[in-house]
Amino acid sequence: MRKVVATVVLVGWVVSLSGCVSLSRSEKTMLRELEGYGISKTEEKVKSAPLAGALNLLPGIGNFYLAAGTDEGSQALYGVLNLLTWPLSILWGVPQAAIDAGTINKQETIYYYQFNPQGKKELEALKAQQN
Repeated sequence: MRKVVATVVLVGWVVSLSGCVSLSRSEKTMLRELEGYGISKTEEKVKSAPLAGALNLLPGIGNFYLAAGTDEGSQALYGVLNLLTWPLSILWGVPQAAIDAGTINKQETIYYYQFNPQGKKELEALKAQQN
């Protein structure tokens, strides 16, 4: 039984260190470009990292919060997995949800400046100012 618990905790920590949401190479490049124009990586804050982490003290609720209203449906699966392994899931679920909230905010910032008409105008204005 101890080996099973140790394995679950170890796997959880590995997952939490990487987060479950990641950025593609092109998204990372776009973030660097936006930073060059003085735009914060997480200017668009659609999810709160502290709230997501705190909600994951409850079984998987932070992951369900991250899934709600975003394209991150996989967060619901992580929520179910955290629910099934609660209370051990608190060890990895809290940092994982906080990391993922930050990554979701980065993705939303990229989306805003690439596809939202207002964001595109703002970015063009910043580019014109620097030229």
